[in-house]
Amino acid sequence: MSTEPIERRIHVRANPAEAFRIFTQEMTSWWPLDTQHSMAEDGQTTERVVVEEHEGGRVYELLSDGVECEWGRVTGWDPGRRLLVDWRPSLEDGPYTEIEVTFAAADDGGSIVALTHRKWELLGPEERDDARASYTQGWPMVFDQRYGGAAGLVA
Repeated sequence: MSTEPIERRIHVRANPAEAFRIFTQEMTSWWPLDTQHSMAEDGQTTERVVVEEHEGGRVYELLSDGVECEWGRVTGWDPGRRLLVDWRPSLEDGPYTEIEVTFAAADDGGSIVALTHRKWELLGPEERDDARASYTQGWPMVFDQRYGGAAGLVA
């Protein structure tokens, strides 16, 4: 059984190369680490989010005590055009979902950035429904508002 992907699309002022760079290299600046992070314990805080810039690279959060909490793996790396990530939708070990982000030039010199979050069917029924509902509510804030607003990106 296939579950519909979550799809988001925004128009930003940055060209595709810059929009890609902000999405990957500057994720710490726009990801809402105050609410969307792994469970740091004993007073640790999340210092930054790291996207290793190559296929096979990790996406992880780095805690103040040096612990790395993996969020996913880069499975497609085409700077300025496309990022593909096997994404862990929860803190539990289990199947990954998939996030694809594409960057296309817009006529005004900006970009159309599209995010597709799919492969929900790989999760068990209860986790699938809970995780998908959470991301359905979360992506508009995280992607549209936080990423889109990073460095004045929203057009």
